[in-house]
Amino acid sequence: MIFKKYVYACSLLSMILLLFLLVPACSKPADDAGGDGSARPQKAIELKYSVFFPPSHIQCKEAEAWAKEIEARTDGRVKVTIYAGGSLTQAPQVYEGGVSGISDLGMSCLAYTRGRFPLLEGLDLPVGYPNGKIATRLATDLARKYAPAEMNDTQLMYLHAHGPGILASKKPIHTLDEMEGLKVRGTGLSATIISHLGATPIGMSQPETYEALQKGVVEATLCPIETLKGWKQGEVISYVTDSSAIGYTTAMFVSMNKAKWEGLPADIQAIFEEVNNEWVDRHGAAWDVADDEGREFIQSLNHEEITLSDEEQARWVDAVKPILDEYVKTCADKQLPGDAFLADLQAGIEANAS
Repeated sequence: MIFKKYVYACSLLSMILLLFLLVPACSKPADDAGGDGSARPQKAIELKYSVFFPPSHIQCKEAEAWAKEIEARTDGRVKVTIYAGGSLTQAPQVYEGGVSGISDLGMSCLAYTRGRFPLLEGLDLPVGYPNGKIATRLATDLARKYAPAEMNDTQLMYLHAHGPGILASKKPIHTLDEMEGLKVRGTGLSATIISHLGATPIGMSQPETYEALQKGVVEATLCPIETLKGWKQGEVISYVTDSSAIGYTTAMFVSMNKAKWEGLPADIQAIFEEVNNEWVDRHGAAWDVADDEGREFIQSLNHEEITLSDEEQARWVDAVKPILDEYVKTCADKQLPGDAFLADLQAGIEANAS
């Protein structure tokens, strides 16, 4: 009798211990299932996007629209947060910030780190860009065709570029001779262009230019026409000379941290590439809209628009040709195909001239 009680007690104890082991296992939800047995939603891939434009700029708005489109087409699997106006990385540090992982995506100007992109600097040359859409398309197409090693440490999404730079001045400029000694605001490549036109370049940022024109520190500025409205500089100039025969641009990149890109699933990478291709022309069109608004602004102020004669246009083109030659030579010294790159660029502009 005692033995039977002992066996019964042991069996009961074993059952109790088994219940203690089974209950937690049954009550714990599966890693990939919700409480109702349905699949748990995957955690979204969150990306930080540093954009050097202020939030009000049309190109920042295009970046925001791009981010929303990525989120929509990935069904929320990717979420992009925009950090505009240098709030995450300042304009000259945007590219390196993307390399190091401070940001996952970045948009800024190639020229802000001059020397860092020796082949792609050719995009900024005064080759006579007709508008922003063509400048943007050519910039992206050539960057993808040549795939220079200088951008191998990030994944290039695309490039975009503003419409042709023009000369806005306080006095009329009809000829190259009238450029002699003129104090013109310009930085980087535009300052080099100013020097080759016989004028005196004065380096300063866009925020400083309004007051400098107003006080006579400078007498003119070389800029895309959209700047005259966007920075209100049209209020302190009286003339605009159409120097589009030597129209330069400023190419701007959109790139992603390399490791972040390589860690994305293949289907999400395909969505990025699809949206990128669509946004190239959207950015280009946005630049042209901004230029149209700038032109309307100066017309509303009754400023005179000066068109150079064909003979004068040719003189201006000849004046800046050494800049193109120097680019080719510099690239050759670095064993880069600057001559082929420039030839493709000029052929693309000519093909779109009509």
